[in-house]
Amino acid sequence: MKKLFLLFLISLLVSNFFAQDIPQHISYTRIYDFLDELAADGLIELNSAIKPYSRSFITHKLIECQQQNDKLSKRQQEEITFFLNDYAPETDKLPETRWNIWQNEHSKAALIQPAFHYRDSLFRARITPILGMQVVYNSKGNILQRWYGAEFQAMIGKHLSVFGSLRDLSNVGDSLSYQTYLNLAPGYQYKEASYGFDYSDSRGGIKYANDWGSIGLVKDNIVWGDNSHGANILSGRAPSFPMITLRLKPAKWFELNYFHAWLVSNVVDSTYYYVEDGTDKEYRPANKYMAANMFTFTPIQNLNLSVGNSIIYAERTIQVAYLIPIAFYKSLDHTLTKGLRTENQNSQLFMNFSSRNLKHTHFFTSVFIDEFSFSRLSPDNDEANPISYKLGAQVYDFPVSGLSFFAEFTRTNILNYKHSMPVLTYQSNGYNLGHYLGDNAQEIYFALQYKPLRGANLKLSYTNARHGNEYEYLRSGTSNGLTGSVRDIISQPSLGEIIWSDNTLGFEGIYEIINNAYAVFKCEYSDIQAFEPTKAAAFGEKRMTAQETLDYYTPDFLQGRNLTFTAGFSFGF
Repeated sequence: MKKLFLLFLISLLVSNFFAQDIPQHISYTRIYDFLDELAADGLIELNSAIKPYSRSFITHKLIECQQQNDKLSKRQQEEITFFLNDYAPETDKLPETRWNIWQNEHSKAALIQPAFHYRDSLFRARITPILGMQVVYNSKGNILQRWYGAEFQAMIGKHLSVFGSLRDLSNVGDSLSYQTYLNLAPGYQYKEASYGFDYSDSRGGIKYANDWGSIGLVKDNIVWGDNSHGANILSGRAPSFPMITLRLKPAKWFELNYFHAWLVSNVVDSTYYYVEDGTDKEYRPANKYMAANMFTFTPIQNLNLSVGNSIIYAERTIQVAYLIPIAFYKSLDHTLTKGLRTENQNSQLFMNFSSRNLKHTHFFTSVFIDEFSFSRLSPDNDEANPISYKLGAQVYDFPVSGLSFFAEFTRTNILNYKHSMPVLTYQSNGYNLGHYLGDNAQEIYFALQYKPLRGANLKLSYTNARHGNEYEYLRSGTSNGLTGSVRDIISQPSLGEIIWSDNTLGFEGIYEIINNAYAVFKCEYSDIQAFEPTKAAAFGEKRMTAQETLDYYTPDFLQGRNLTFTAGFSFGF
């Protein structure tokens, strides 16, 4: 009876305080990993194919687990208490803090955890500073990264939320992030400086939400597709972009997620320019948009089946048809462009299957399809469908509490993320929106993670990544002295010759000392090599020497064999 009463109180809290939708950025990996752990233990249900989660959703899940205290380990109990202190505004409270500068009934400012909080009957808000630094060192030198800024979050009434953040970052030394580099470093639009690179990252938005959905205008990073080491549908690695978002969950067994985004094409529109000083033409970038939806069905508890599609288009203005959140965009595209002497827009199809039906385990499959034909499945047909698929498993608390094992295999065929028209590529700011290895690549990933105590994550991982020949998407024409078409390109063996490989053994230790304050240490032994091609160049192949391949895919700082150390701290993320 007591437990039923507690659940009733929780339902009242949810109805009163959990309507707002402030996204928790994907960089806060500890909370996302912890929710995965709780879901695998069977304590909560989770659609982990769509990220970010809202802070109110995370709060609700943490409280839901807190009411099952007898099923939690001591560490999990302490983690929930720790996390809920950070999500205090979502429960209409002021957090527990130390070294308070001032405090009254409605507001609080503290040095530990550093933040300003305010609450009254209508308005709840917090402002948190962002400050961090890390040093990356190996035998080739060191890289110093520093960042600072602030984050603002506000909830107005029961349904409206406003949020924003600004991070100014400087990079002294080599840059580890560039459009063609094959790593998981976040993408930024750099400004060159005498000491290295500068870049800034501004995110934010406004959302209206209730207990069954939300709609918003935001600029943020998003991840679609279950993964342990880089999603292959939407990876979140590209710089954040503005979008209209829609989430509907009218029933426990169904959820719809949709967005319409304004991407950055990095392609000049030769017909669109400003005139300076009466004669100089300053050309503007071509417009580039993306619409995507994902339908998630839950036929039985802990089994999620998701299917969706997207389109990237480059019209002068927004195409209203692509604002329809439940549309099949390829069909709309055929209707809108029928009879034109040009290629269609760039459409995609994707699926995600997730099962947590076996306790302490999570099995998932994620599939991205650029183009598909059943005839290509015939053994007599050399052509391969441009698809990417991922198979993964996560096992928690086995054989001891706090110990987890992750395994993942990713394979992406030739031309999967590319398009013959540069303005329609599956990119924003030149960064691939899908898997970080791009097309014609394969990755095997293993990790062993241990959480010895509250706030501490220790991970030992191994990555084997390989990339085959690099191809350009040519519909037809002449290339490398050969005349051919795109069918000749996708008829090449998947992977084919291996021109680049990465074998990395890594250890990472993270300790979240107080809410939003991290200490990080990493040690990685990496062997990143490139190889001279031995076979004749094929039609569409981007021919490169071994060194050109290394320079194309890998920063000089990480080329060859290296033992690399990273140490840093961060307030905020």
